Amino acid sequence: MGSSPSVPGMDLLRCAPSVTLRVFLCAGCHVVCKSSQSHLQYLCRLERVACTDLGISKKNLNHFEVEYLCDYKKKGDQEFYLVKWKGYPESQNTWEPRRNLKCLKILKQFHLDLERELQRRKQRRGLKKLDHSLAHFMLQKAKQRQHLGRWEASLNTTREHKGRIFVRNDVDLEGPPKDFTYINNYKVGEGIVLTEVAVGCECRDCFEEPLEGCCAGASLHRFAYNDKGQVRLKAGQPVYECNTRCRCGPECLNRVVQKGIQYDMSIFKTDNGRGWGVRTMEKIRKNSFVMEYVGEIITSEEAERRGHIYDRQGATYLFDLDYVEDVYTVDAAHHGNISHFVNHSQCTPNLQVYNVFINNIDERLPRIAFFATRMIKAGEELTFDYKMQIDPVDAESTRMDSNFGLAGMTGSPKKRVQMECKCGVESCRKYLF
Repeated sequence: MGSSPSVPGMDLLRCAPSVTLRVFLCAGCHVVCKSSQSHLQYLCRLERVACTDLGISKKNLNHFEVEYLCDYKKKGDQEFYLVKWKGYPESQNTWEPRRNLKCLKILKQFHLDLERELQRRKQRRGLKKLDHSLAHFMLQKAKQRQHLGRWEASLNTTREHKGRIFVRNDVDLEGPPKDFTYINNYKVGEGIVLTEVAVGCECRDCFEEPLEGCCAGASLHRFAYNDKGQVRLKAGQPVYECNTRCRCGPECLNRVVQKGIQYDMSIFKTDNGRGWGVRTMEKIRKNSFVMEYVGEIITSEEAERRGHIYDRQGATYLFDLDYVEDVYTVDAAHHGNISHFVNHSQCTPNLQVYNVFINNIDERLPRIAFFATRMIKAGEELTFDYKMQIDPVDAESTRMDSNFGLAGMTGSPKKRVQMECKCGVESCRKYLF
């Protein structure tokens, strides 16, 4: 909020699908025009018109919303900020004294960003004026926060799971990935068909009174979860959850992975060259489900072709679905969920992979679920080993190799690109393989 900047002319009216304005021409006759609410508010203030429906009253007629702060200077004891006003072009930016601004959150963030940049540049604090380079950085930082904020809103609109997604970059000016689409379930590639399950269990209570072993007994294994939803099978054993044809309801204890991500998580920019990472915003108990690895299902032949491209990019997004045979691969490079941003830790991973079957009975196409290997504290980064090994506990578990194809490394290991491990622990083995 602040004093009124000079305002552009009426020719800036644009149509947008958010607020409907009915213009009455005569009795019984009207035309529907669409414009954004913020722009309609701007027009009201421009024409000095109060409008109850738009929240414009005589008291706030001269109030304007600060979109972000671009620059800073100090004259004597008075601080001034260059303000970008919401709903106005940059040409209408104005210098405003601190007393005119009521945007405490934006002010706090501006000075936090400024202090971080001054520290990075090893410049003294308490500047009376920002030089051109520093002012340009602050402007770009403000615009970046806008872009990341819009991306965060888009991710939360798209997600179908309970856990919220936050986005932070306090390291550099990189914005949202340009070629990535958030999806909630597998995107099936050309020529691949998911076989839907034809039958379900008849249990009323799958945990207390399972009938004929229930879905959990499909491979003669015991119930996969305890009453808190924590997996109790050893890594390598398949998990069979109840499906859409089962008689039990959505609160059945044998429905865990299908309920989706339950924890709030943050996509953040790492400060040691590992790109984006993911940290949990809540404590996660040991053996609890964390997330699925979701992406586009492609053939191993197509994965090999794409892998050569990813080699040159130093990317690692191909996950082999080799539970029974090496036929399909999940590629999360351009279509995926939050697991796309989870980093590798060959040395101290806190996530373990399980093969899960729910509505698809094709054992060549399991769902890849991550469970916590230990208690994970709030604020801790989530990691898994791209080449985790499963101890053969029985004949069934040896069918699962759990290879995350490094840059197209499908099937048995092949000599491709040796990538540096940057997990940061003292016992780090320095390289992925």
